[in-house]
Amino acid sequence: MTTEMTTDMAALTQAVQRYFDLMYDGDVADFDAVFHTSAQLHGFRAGGLITAIPAAAYRDMLSGTPSPRSQGAPRQQEILLLDIAAADQALAKVRVRINAILYLDYLCYHCIDQRWLITAKSFHVEARL
Repeated sequence: MTTEMTTDMAALTQAVQRYFDLMYDGDVADFDAVFHTSAQLHGFRAGGLITAIPAAAYRDMLSGTPSPRSQGAPRQQEILLLDIAAADQALAKVRVRINAILYLDYLCYHCIDQRWLITAKSFHVEARL
């Protein structure tokens, strides 16, 4: 692995950690350091219906919901895969618990203005705990 690749991997890992922190802390002041304004989120909701959520709507959802931290929920998170496709594009597969739901997320990242930001998120409810 080259020094540049190692640096990119470290920066991407830090970006994923910012995502984990946002999901646990619910502090939307950090939202723009995690998600690009054009980001879209997709996943299946109750009843098996696919849903698409723009970043701004997701930010509003987070700000209007008590955070796992505020509810004393356990913190569970892990990086399952990091794949840097190019200097400006990467994919992360993560597992994260938000209150009583365990999600499996695919996070598409792009390096914009020297910051890894999520431009697309595909979520799957893996378990209800």
